[in-house]
Amino acid sequence: MPSTQSPSKPLLPWKTRLSISFLSTLTDVARRPDGTVNRRLMNFLDRKAIANPKPVNGVSSSDVTVDPDRNLWFRIFTPTTTAATLASVPVIVFFHGGGFSFLSPASFAYDAVCRRFARKIPAVVISVNYRLCPEHRYPSQYNDGFDVLQFLDENGAVLPDNADLTKLILAGDSAGANLAHHVAVRVCRSRLRKIRVIGLISIQPFFGGEERTEAEIQLTGVPLVSVPRTDWMWNAMLPDGANRDHEAVNGLDYPDTIVFVGGFDPLKDWQRRYYEWLRKSGKEAKLIEYPNTIHAFYVFPELPESSQLITEVKDFINKRMSKM
Repeated sequence: MPSTQSPSKPLLPWKTRLSISFLSTLTDVARRPDGTVNRRLMNFLDRKAIANPKPVNGVSSSDVTVDPDRNLWFRIFTPTTTAATLASVPVIVFFHGGGFSFLSPASFAYDAVCRRFARKIPAVVISVNYRLCPEHRYPSQYNDGFDVLQFLDENGAVLPDNADLTKLILAGDSAGANLAHHVAVRVCRSRLRKIRVIGLISIQPFFGGEERTEAEIQLTGVPLVSVPRTDWMWNAMLPDGANRDHEAVNGLDYPDTIVFVGGFDPLKDWQRRYYEWLRKSGKEAKLIEYPNTIHAFYVFPELPESSQLITEVKDFINKRMSKM
C-alpha cells in the first residue's frame, strides 16, 4: 500500500522550482544589509502585467487611483463572460503577499491569480496596491487597506454595475492575509454606508512572534519562506519596540473566515493558532490544510492544490451568500 505520510520534502515540478528559485533570488538580492530595499533593482526584475480593458480569457482589467501622493491604487478585474449577465456578483478585495515589502497587483503572478478568481468564482476582484516597507512602516499598510474600502463605499460607480458591495469578501495571502485581518477589524469598528463584509479568505496568513515554533525550527530548507527572511520582514514593517501580537476581535461582528495552511510552510503553526484563536473568540472559521504544499503554492497553477483552493474559495463564498 502507498504511504499516507507526507514526503520529507515538497515534491514540485521543475517549472515550479524554477519560478520559486527566481522569486527567492529576487527578494534576497533586493534586500540590503542595512535593512532597506533596492527598489530600482526590484522594479527592474519584478515582471509586470499592465491593465487590459480588452477581455483576456474572459476577464478585463483597469486601474483606479485613490491617492496619488502615496501611490495608493487598485486594479479591478471584471469577468466578461457569463458573469456579465448576472444581476449581481460578489466583490473580492484582495491584498497581495510579499512580506509587506515586495510585489504589487501588477506583479505577473498576482495579476494572473486575480484573473483566475474573477473568472472562476465569478466575482469582481479589487487588488490593492498598498505602501511597502521599510519606506512605509506600520500602520501604513493597514491604513491604505481600510482607505480603499472607504473609497469604494463612497465611489461605487467605479465598479461594474452588477458589482454588489453588500456581498464583499476580504482576501489576502501571506502578508496580505495579515493585512486583510486588520482591515476586517477596522471595518467592524466603523460605519460604512454601502459595504457589507460577508467573509474573509485567509491564505497562509503571515503571523509570527518572538517564539520559534516547531515548524519554524524543522522546516529550515523549504522554498521561499525562512526564519531569517521573515525576521527581516518583521523588522522592516514594525516600529521600534513593537511586538507581533495581532488585535483582538472579541465583541466584534467579525466575518466568517476560511484559513488555508500548507504542510511545508514554516508559518503553519502560527496559522493554526490564528484559526484556533478565532474559534475561541466565538467566530465562525474553517481550516483547510494541504499537507504537501509550500508557502504561496496557489500562485502556481500547475500544482493541483492551486485549483483545489479556488474551488474551496468558490464554495465558501457561495455559502456566505446563501446565508444572506
